[in-house]
Amino acid sequence: MSQPKYRAPSDCPVCGGDLITTRVGCRNCGSELVGEFAHCDFCGLDERETEVLRVFLASRGNLREVEKHLGVSYPTARARFTALLTKLGLGEVDAGPAALSREQVLAEVASGALTPAEAAELLGDLA
Repeated sequence: MSQPKYRAPSDCPVCGGDLITTRVGCRNCGSELVGEFAHCDFCGLDERETEVLRVFLASRGNLREVEKHLGVSYPTARARFTALLTKLGLGEVDAGPAALSREQVLAEVASGALTPAEAAELLGDLA
């Protein structure tokens, strides 16, 4: 069977609150369960974030491999992984010596390795 084409939203389009899953079904037999089911932390990730997570796991936590696979600099790979951890609620991770300076962030945007939105988030963290 084919995978669903669309991801379920995690935020309410009306008020912005968290959505809950209340119905699940079986494609094979058509059975349905109705109730309130636990939230999936990973279901709210977009394609780009999911790719970072998959590559990180496949490389057994080697950020140098993530850097190579994504075709970005090491600081960009680390920044994307840090943003992923933050989104998953795993707390602020100490950026250490590989943190991007303002100049590095701007250079990464100029090279196309970072989007303007990612840069704005990183620059906000530097303030």
